Amino acid sequence: MIRKSILYNLQNIRTVLFISLPVSLFITSCAPNKEDNSTKEEFQVTNPIIADTIYTSEYVADIHSLQNVELRARVKGYIEKIYVDEGQPAKAGQLLFSISSQEYRQELMKAKAMLTSAIADAKVGEVDLDNAKILVEKNIVSKSEFDMKKAKLEAFQAKIEEAKAQESNANLQLSLTEVRAPFGGVINRILNKAGSLIDEGTLLTTLSDNTEVFAYFNVSETDYLDIVEEGNEKKNYKVELIKANQHPHPYKGIIETVEGEVDKSTGNIAFRARFQNPALTLKHGSTGKIKLNHEVKEALLIPQKSTFEIQENLYVYVIDDKNVVRLRSIKPAMRIRNLYIVESGLTPMDKILYEGIQRVKEGDQIQLELVTMKHIIAQLRKL
Repeated sequence: MIRKSILYNLQNIRTVLFISLPVSLFITSCAPNKEDNSTKEEFQVTNPIIADTIYTSEYVADIHSLQNVELRARVKGYIEKIYVDEGQPAKAGQLLFSISSQEYRQELMKAKAMLTSAIADAKVGEVDLDNAKILVEKNIVSKSEFDMKKAKLEAFQAKIEEAKAQESNANLQLSLTEVRAPFGGVINRILNKAGSLIDEGTLLTTLSDNTEVFAYFNVSETDYLDIVEEGNEKKNYKVELIKANQHPHPYKGIIETVEGEVDKSTGNIAFRARFQNPALTLKHGSTGKIKLNHEVKEALLIPQKSTFEIQENLYVYVIDDKNVVRLRSIKPAMRIRNLYIVESGLTPMDKILYEGIQRVKEGDQIQLELVTMKHIIAQLRKL
């Protein structure tokens, strides 16, 4: 009897334990979570802004010296001496090369002797003509004899003119044995050394005046029309040159001229800008990029950071009056540095998500932190 009573009590205790365990678990699960005190993340949003802005177009440019000429030999002979070195500056009129001149000196002496002889013959002819004139007046010789003396004198005078021309040509040929700089510039590659036998027309070197340079660049017909409408094809329009090392040239250039026709094969038209180059850093044949600034009036601007693409279409997240994220497609007019100019899809009254577009999805309700576009643009310009 006592054993049965003990067993009965143990079963009751077990039942109580099994009942108590779920109840305690339920109470524990329903207790408030004292550690869930975190606040929701704030997302930066902004409003599109209407403002005048400038965007930049870049065009590949070919650099040409203000003057760049080939210096060629105009007479045949040996190069006697070279007075300059490659890369050396030369002044206008400076002697650069001398070509063997002995042959041309002899030709000059010969021409001078022929001139002297012709002058002497002419003097004899003058005396004969004067004598013939006296004899004709005295009827000692016929008039035909006088005419023959006169014709002979005219022949001698013609020989004088011929001799003078030969002397002048000999002088010219002798002067061409000295090659001088036609203007101040820098000597380029010297192709023949002293002692080389050269023919008439042989290229000796080239001379470049790099104190100023021309930059030629091709602009599409569309861009050309935009430039004309902005009035920027005029000579007072300044442009910037970016050198091959991506560093800007320290001097602004001025558009001087535009070609008169569009190239049908490329659809481009050529511009020419002039740049000061006192340090001579730009050389003939160099390359670079011309930067043209274009002004856009009353453009609707948004940050590029606020946009994303889906199947080649551009989207932003717009925040409605209940702070709910909504997806919206926009049409950009163009992309400029860190900004988009929006053609359609947004107004200045819209609020768009600026930061955190990868951490939200459409339909999410978020907490906002409003940031002005002026502040964003100021920050982007520092980048």
